[in-house]
Amino acid sequence: MANQVTKSNDRGRGSLFSGDPFAGFREEMNSLMDRAFGRGFGFFDVPALDRLGNGQIVPQIDLHETDKAYTLTVELPGIDEKDVDLSVHNGVLTLKGEKRYEKESGDEDARMIERHYGRFERSFTLPSAVDEAKIDARFDKGVLKVTLPKNPEAVSPGRRISIGKG
Repeated sequence: MANQVTKSNDRGRGSLFSGDPFAGFREEMNSLMDRAFGRGFGFFDVPALDRLGNGQIVPQIDLHETDKAYTLTVELPGIDEKDVDLSVHNGVLTLKGEKRYEKESGDEDARMIERHYGRFERSFTLPSAVDEAKIDARFDKGVLKVTLPKNPEAVSPGRRISIGKG
């Protein structure tokens, strides 16, 4: 897998996705999270989603967090592992791939196609707690599971803070 990704700075720009009613809301929420908690909480920032046109593939994800790692699960039904590229560069995890259309026989014409085919790309700004050198990915039965371990220093047991009077 190639690590040839450059960090995109699309945040704050208007959406290029025609008819996306949530683009402004998504940008406002990411901005609010960054102002409230600092860089890294924009994990759900998906700049590549703004560049997609109608009929494009947008892989669906689940994100879970434990004390030691984040786990990103991506559904990629009908896509072969060889058609998926995952890379990380400058705190941005990028998933690229292609779902190819294959005719079963050369003498038939399609009467209706509802499934989507083509290239896709999603990028995620990683929280600063992620140890990029230890990211691991597994692909099984059309599901990509990416483990994003946290730096040991970032895992804090927490402590109680006493509050004094006046």
